[in-house]
Order: sequence, then structure tokens, then C-alpha cells
Amino acid sequence: MRVSVEEVYETIRMTLDHHFDIRTVTLGVNLKDCMDRQIGPFAKRVRTRLVEKGTQLNHFADHIEHKYGIPITNRRLSVTPASTLLEPLPHKISSAVRIAQALDRAAIKSKIDFIGGFGALVQKGMTRADEVLMDALPEALSQTQRVCAFLNLASTRAGINMDAVAKFGHILKDLAGRSENGIGCAKIAVFANAPEDNPFMAGAHHGIGEPDYSLNVGISGPGVVRNVVSQHPECDLTQLSEIIKKTVFKITRAGELIGREMAELMGVEFGIVDISLAPTTSAGDSVAEIIEAMGVAQIGLPGSTAALAMLIDAVKKGGAMASGNVGGLSGCFIPVSEDNGMIKAVQDGALNLEKLEALTSVCSVGLDMFAVPGDTPASVLSAIIADELAIGVVNSKTTGVRVIPAPGRKAGDIVHFGGLLGSAPVMKVSQLESPLFVNRGGRIPSPVQSLRN
Repeated sequence: MRVSVEEVYETIRMTLDHHFDIRTVTLGVNLKDCMDRQIGPFAKRVRTRLVEKGTQLNHFADHIEHKYGIPITNRRLSVTPASTLLEPLPHKISSAVRIAQALDRAAIKSKIDFIGGFGALVQKGMTRADEVLMDALPEALSQTQRVCAFLNLASTRAGINMDAVAKFGHILKDLAGRSENGIGCAKIAVFANAPEDNPFMAGAHHGIGEPDYSLNVGISGPGVVRNVVSQHPECDLTQLSEIIKKTVFKITRAGELIGREMAELMGVEFGIVDISLAPTTSAGDSVAEIIEAMGVAQIGLPGSTAALAMLIDAVKKGGAMASGNVGGLSGCFIPVSEDNGMIKAVQDGALNLEKLEALTSVCSVGLDMFAVPGDTPASVLSAIIADELAIGVVNSKTTGVRVIPAPGRKAGDIVHFGGLLGSAPVMKVSQLESPLFVNRGGRIPSPVQSLRN
């Protein structure tokens, strides 16, 4: 679909007044041809390639930003899942940590904000390399600054790997204890049905089915959508849906143009536009406030789930009309710590963990950036994760979890992370364990899909 420059300039007012930005340009990089049986040569090839591509990404992002006046907030790299890169190396935790350190040094040298892909696809089982990488996560993430990790623990085709889910609860506890306020846990997300072309952290990785290089764009416009919803208080919900669709159409067209132009300048393939609404802690840049502008008194109260379902449907329809390359997550992020409306709802008692989970059944991207008491047992963390993954598996959608067991904190406390990660009120979680369920292990079978393979 041809995208005109004039359409992009229509977004300038959105940029100036309502926080519209290109939230991220993420270059996916294949590293399989860097694999080696020795960590030294492998790390050297990885650093060389990523520094070159990261520097190039920054250069052209600056050029496009100045040309169109639309901020490109984050510049990121994603790489081949690290467990694959670990296969020919000695299966030691030290090998996995060296991979993470090589990624981190490349990101720092090329001034890339984050680099994703330190993870594994273990929805059906774990190789020895997968197990080593999982064991290395606490050390690797606590010793690096810009590395983000992911694990795909479930899929609609495979079911839920409960061995990996049970193991991950203990990994989270270990990682939380190695970082201030448990912030290290913000650098890893676990998924059901993780997409290969996700540009958002912490779950970004360059999937096995991707080309050598692929440029993926993540747009964001909660402030823009909230503004148009606020301007139409009298229209019915059908009309409101149309208004949201038209707004997202314009935003997506801008993202597509920027992505295609950057890909052409870099000489790489253009991947996808992720049309997710991703909030920040800036005033007005809130998904929760969109729901409230629609007429729900506060996010979490009755009506919230229906309103969120309507919002994400309109976003997807508007994006699909604007681009044939919509992909990634393309949902609504409802992170507690990064959205002022969500924070206030938790503090006011309008939103609890059970309602937050219910909201994720109708929108991506799952239970994101919420804090729980630091003494929450590992089996309870694993059970929360299993519940969320089940929503994704049964509904054939992507769901993820980023949970932070904040050391030394109890329900009602506030944990300050700073920057884009904001602050999180610690949510109340039942401390009653169900270890017999979690520790059974095995795999929860995939749901019937009309008996198709």
C-alpha cells in the first residue's frame, strides 16, 4: 500500500499535543552464522555484527526523526534466540553468561537502548542448552544493563510446559534478590504464542523463520486515542469505534512509511508494524484513561472488560486497513507500573490482580509490569504464570507475564523503578500455595483445534 508523505504530516499535531511517537524501531539480526564451538571467536563475530548494525540503525533513525519531526523513542536490536546459539558451545552457565555479556557490550558501544533475544522456545520441552540458558538467567540479567530475555513456555499447538513454568518461579525469586527492588525481573517476559517479529521489549527476538535482517516498527498513541474519545462524549459506542479506527489508521500509516523508508535506507527487509497501544507515565499517555474517557468510572470497575474489548477491536481493524504488514503483538499494553491510570486504580482499590487477569482475556499483551510481595512463594508465581498462559493457549492469542516479586515489600507499598518503567503499587496476592499442582510437571496438553494438526 502506497503511503504519502502528506499523510505523515497529518500526525504532527498528534505528536506535539498528544504524545504520539514511534515507540521503537527494532532491527532483527540473524546470528546463526556466527555460531562456533569456541566462545571467543563467537563473541567477537557477534559484537562486530551488532555494533555495525546498531550504529547504522541509530544513524538512520536520527535522519528519519529529523525529516518528519516524529520522535523515535527507542532504538533496539533483537537476535536469534540465545539457546540456539548456545547449542554448539559447552553447555555451561558461564557460556550463556558470556553470550549475554557479548550482546550487552555491543548494545552499549552502538548506543542501542535494549537488545532482546536472550531466551528460548520451550513450549513442548527443553534441550540441555535450553536448561542451561534458563539456569543462567539470574546471573546473566543481573550482570548486564541492556539485555532483555524471553521464554516461550506455551503455545496453542503444544500446550503448556509445566516443567518449565515450575522452574521459572524459582528463577524469578533468584533474579529478584540480585537486583534493587527486583528490577531485574522487568527485563524478562514469558509467553504463550510468542510472535517471532515482536519489536517490544522484553519479549523481542528474531525468530527462526525470519530473514537475515528485518526492521520492525512499534507505534504508540494512547494519548491520541484518549483525546479523540474525549472529544466525542455524546456518540454511541458504534460511532466511537469508527472514530478510533480512523485515528489508528492514520497512526499506522505514519509508522508504515517510517518503517519502509528506514528499511530501504538500511538495505534490509521491512518486517511489520506493531499497532499496540503502549502507555508511558507521561500525563495523558494512558490506556486506562481511554477506558475512563469511554465512560467507565475507573479501570477495573464493571464495564472495563467490555470497553477494553471494544477498544482493541477498533485498534486492530484500523491498523489492518492501513497496512498489510501488521504483526508483532498488536494489542493493548496494560502494564501497572507504566500507566498512571492503572497505578491510581490499584491504589484506589478499583483494580486487583484477579480483575487484571480478566482484562487480559480480551487484549494483548497479558499481565505486564506488576509487583507482588517479595515473600510470594515460587509456586504461587508459577501458578499465576500458568493461569495467564492458559488464557493465551485456549484463545489462540499471545499472552505474556512480567511479574516483579519486590524484595522486602508488602501489599500496598510502592516500588519505584524510574524512567519508562515508572512505579508499581505492590498488589495483594494470596500466599496460599498449590505446590502439588505446579510440581506435578509434565505438559498440559494443547486444546482441541477441530482435530487438526
